[in-house]
Amino acid sequence: MTKFPSFESGFWPVWPGLDLPNLAMQSAMLAFEAQQVIALRLAKLAQGGHDAPHETLLMVSEKLMAAHESGALMLDAAMSGKPGLNAPEVMQLYRKKVRANRRRLAPQATP
Repeated sequence: MTKFPSFESGFWPVWPGLDLPNLAMQSAMLAFEAQQVIALRLAKLAQGGHDAPHETLLMVSEKLMAAHESGALMLDAAMSGKPGLNAPEVMQLYRKKVRANRRRLAPQATP
């Protein structure tokens, strides 16, 4: 049985043996983090500049790559008869990619 890793801050609980609440919590966090990335991307695109076209290409290519990777995870689970089609692993994959985008797009603090 796959367990979710705890969140970075360690504040949010991950309940052992309760896959559905874990998946629901991970889904809610993914939705929240994705909205942050959308806002950061829209702000970057609205500013324009030489990075805007690159950001749009990166956005589309990242989505296609994530869809490919998650499809491979689900196909592997289906072929091996694993119940749930690797839903926790797919959720972790998307959350990892969204967190990386949030870190990349967030304004950097200057010392």
